[in-house]
Amino acid sequence: MGKPTGFIEYLRELPVDRAPLERVRDWNEFHHHMDEKRLRNQAARCMDCGVPFCHTGTLVSGMASGCPLHNLVPEWNDLVYRGLWREALERLLMTNNFPEFTGRVCPAPCEGSCVLGINEPPVAIKTIEAALADEGWDQGWIAPRSDVARTGKRVVVIGSGPAGLAAAAQLNAAGHSVTVLERDNRPGGLLMYGIPNMKLDKNEVVLRRIELMEREGVKFVCNAHVGENVEAQLLRKDFDAIVLCTGATQPRDLGVPNRKLRGVHLAMEYLTASTRAVLDSTPERSTIHAAGKHVVVIGGGDTGTDCVATATRQGCKSLRQLEIMPQPPMERAADNPWPEWPKVYKLDYGQEEAAAVFGADPRAYVTTVKQFNGDAERGVQSLTTVQIAWQRDGEGRMRPVEVPGSEAEIPADLVLLALGFLGPEQSLLTELGVATDPRSNVAAEYDTYTTSVPGVFAAGDCRRGQSLVVWAINEGRGAARECDRYLMGSTSLP
Repeated sequence: MGKPTGFIEYLRELPVDRAPLERVRDWNEFHHHMDEKRLRNQAARCMDCGVPFCHTGTLVSGMASGCPLHNLVPEWNDLVYRGLWREALERLLMTNNFPEFTGRVCPAPCEGSCVLGINEPPVAIKTIEAALADEGWDQGWIAPRSDVARTGKRVVVIGSGPAGLAAAAQLNAAGHSVTVLERDNRPGGLLMYGIPNMKLDKNEVVLRRIELMEREGVKFVCNAHVGENVEAQLLRKDFDAIVLCTGATQPRDLGVPNRKLRGVHLAMEYLTASTRAVLDSTPERSTIHAAGKHVVVIGGGDTGTDCVATATRQGCKSLRQLEIMPQPPMERAADNPWPEWPKVYKLDYGQEEAAAVFGADPRAYVTTVKQFNGDAERGVQSLTTVQIAWQRDGEGRMRPVEVPGSEAEIPADLVLLALGFLGPEQSLLTELGVATDPRSNVAAEYDTYTTSVPGVFAAGDCRRGQSLVVWAINEGRGAARECDRYLMGSTSLP
């Protein structure tokens, strides 16, 4: 513990973001950095709590409590406070392959379960993690390893999102020859096309890590869609093991009248098209563009926020976001105690930007869509909404019930469905003969990651369902460990 009274002396402080009206004019990352003195003060707030829930990584009430990667948060906070940055980074890299990703896009369940957070603002763990990673890159401390003894075993990882990258990095470190197959034209999966550039820079952050992995020996093959232009059964012959990290990319749709009208799109279609255009240096030529349009985003969460931020940057005419759930309270409710994830109201970066441009938070709560309105010639023109009330049914489950007389019509010529995902696409699983569970995910036990097919492992969202980036990295590491054990009879991977 660096400073016994640090949590009393220093208030929680976060980096100042770029001003909303400034940052909506470009696609650059919106975070500024904090200077070293202020970061050390923030690390000093870590309070030697005795039982650090920040790195427990368990599920409480169905949500992550503490870091699923089991980051040794108090240890590297202490080292940062003492100015031992390289030692702190080494401690962080023991559990997290990609702190430059998680320090930017993870919602920080570690902070939600910080013991200081019981009655004070929690330690700024995510801020310190991002600073550690960036310092490591700036100082050259994060560098390719060249001292790995090769085993002669060959492993193919299908999917290059956070789970696939973590599995590939760990298996490569164990000495296996690793090939990563990505069906899109750039590696990175969700990190490349599912998260906008202003939240996670692709060239400066994502591709930098992938290029390092390539220098360490990992081979990336893009435009390789297993089941279409790559035969799954040939992979079983050519490789000693397969690790499935395909994600949960089957979207949840909205079954209301006129869903097929032109102008109604799934959120990931929109975000992928927008990010692809940005990376091609032609952001104004995205195949789905919000310029001059009345945009309605249906659904909340990070994906909905990213749609709001993207549409704002593209110059939409108006912007609404519909959420079926009630507005969260400003502070923890009695039925949401620590160390559960705090379900409290916050203005995320996208809503903050929309409020700066349009004058108010764009979200409308306890609101859902009854139908889309328009015609084949003009596409969608508006949608009919209705307010709902949450009531318990005869079995005690909460159900949405329409509020009589609450129907309204709002203009919309671009509608984005950010309703989450149902599970992995099934064609590859069918071709490999891999069994699935009742939710259509790959059937593979946690901690073993073995599927019904010997030598085939599964990790990340394709195994557990849609989840956090930290769970994906955790599972990629775990699947690599068990794959290494399968190949070698034992493993030294964590």
